[in-house]
Amino acid sequence: MFTSAPHVRRLGSAAAAIAALAAITLSASPAAAADDGYVRLAHLSPDTPQVDVYLKADSGGKEQTFPGVGYGVMSPYLRLSAGRYSVAMRKAGADPKTKPVLTTEVSVQGGQAYTVAGVGRYADLGLRVLQDDLELPEPGESKVRIIQASVRAPVLDVNVADGPSIADGVQFATTTDYRQVKPGKWTVKVQPSGGGRSSSLPCTLGAGSVYSLLVLDAKGGGLKPELHIDAGGQGQVPRGGVATGVGGTQPGSPMPMALTIAGIAAVLTGGLVVLIRRRPRTA
Repeated sequence: MFTSAPHVRRLGSAAAAIAALAAITLSASPAAAADDGYVRLAHLSPDTPQVDVYLKADSGGKEQTFPGVGYGVMSPYLRLSAGRYSVAMRKAGADPKTKPVLTTEVSVQGGQAYTVAGVGRYADLGLRVLQDDLELPEPGESKVRIIQASVRAPVLDVNVADGPSIADGVQFATTTDYRQVKPGKWTVKVQPSGGGRSSSLPCTLGAGSVYSLLVLDAKGGGLKPELHIDAGGQGQVPRGGVATGVGGTQPGSPMPMALTIAGIAAVLTGGLVVLIRRRPRTA
């Protein structure tokens, strides 16, 4: 198992620096935006400890390092120039010259968005690339998908409290297609299929916006749903932060720009691109 070295910077401090980087890159000129793509990262493997992740363009340039990334982190989108990028993962605090535990590549195309994520339990961990569908919904509609990262409920159902079903039988380490829904105030309920302890999330879905509902294992037991806004709002560009507002959720610290380890494979996916190259695990 991975363990964090004592000198590794805590995730909160890394989050502030990375969030600032994301803000700078997202402020690029509109002329450059058409040639750029967006990459978001997430650590969604419940039993995988913190890791250090590295991002580097194949065309050269300085390698970016994101230390101490832990379970449950989903970053904002980072605007990147079109091209191929290498992603590498090492145990937290490992010498950056050592062989990565996992690597993958993401081919970024202009105007497209991607989520780089690890998949499943630690024993079967692999990095994957999801191509996100951030086309804005029809006027007067919202769009939402489910990202299932809870091993505590390996199969779960997602419903609106006292309302319709959103998705049934969503398996661990999968993501559903986006679905158009009516905007407004919702209370979303997630529950293990067949019964068990459920969790609810009051939230507000805005018209013309795209969301991901992330389901995690809560520290104290049970499930922890989080609503992340992917695109929409006044800017109508990828956003990536936790959705806030009336009935929304508010994280305890800024969302970090984290390359990652975990979370989503494709049994129920729409547009999943898998680019895995597994490295031998070192002791």
